Amino acid sequence: MPTILIADSGATKCEWVLLSNGKKKKISTQGISPYFLSGDQIVALLEKELVPKLKNASIDALYYYGTGLLNPNNVKLLKKVLKKVFPEIKTIEATDDMYAVAHATCGNEKGLACILGTGSNSCFYNGKKITDRRTGVGYILGDEGSGAYLGKKVLQYYLYNTFDEELMAKFIARFDVQSSFEVIEHVYRQPLANRYIASFAIFLAENRGHYMIENIIEDGINDFITAHLYKFPQAWSNPIHFSGSIAYGFKDVLTDLCSSYELTIGSIVKEPMPGLIKFYSGK
Repeated sequence: MPTILIADSGATKCEWVLLSNGKKKKISTQGISPYFLSGDQIVALLEKELVPKLKNASIDALYYYGTGLLNPNNVKLLKKVLKKVFPEIKTIEATDDMYAVAHATCGNEKGLACILGTGSNSCFYNGKKITDRRTGVGYILGDEGSGAYLGKKVLQYYLYNTFDEELMAKFIARFDVQSSFEVIEHVYRQPLANRYIASFAIFLAENRGHYMIENIIEDGINDFITAHLYKFPQAWSNPIHFSGSIAYGFKDVLTDLCSSYELTIGSIVKEPMPGLIKFYSGK
């Protein structure tokens, strides 16, 4: 079996797995988004966080799945970067993260594949390729049901003083936020605002049971279903698979809402890598 390096990168983190002689080695680096990082910055990141941990492994093929690669220009950028960092690898493929979820959850079967992580996205996979998708428009305009979408609601509830006294006290104790000006500075002037906003979604997981918390979670996931899944004619005749920290962390709400819409849940995984390992090991 050839030695394969698989990468699954979101905006927050990138997970790498080296498959060699039936063994696997996992490596984590920062997330790689061509919308937020230049080619030189990505090269520097890989040379610092990834290359030393590979220890000069002889790699035959690299399969990279990443956020932002629906844009052909970003695909060209990533391939150029990867070839510069790994000139010895003969086969280098780079495609968007929807294929990572599709390959990991659907395998060679038909189904819908969805991401609910820092961002959100969805597609229909016919067993070989993606034939229909609902393109994400980013955390400012969309990303319904994502960590950024839910985190934004948490921040709004705090900034508008909508939380009751109990939740306001817990928020202040949980996060080192000195003022609304600090939040606005991070969101509008600091880099990687999507990660910053999404980081507040953890407050929802830590305070389950409170009606305000449950309302935010349910409304956010419901917005994803109505804005995206409802647009797929295949949604009522195929299983719907989910990947991502939000989908996995709030799978009870996700399952109940899909059931109420008479949608069939397939699998809900925290991350696609275990499925990708299975997908490529079977080849």
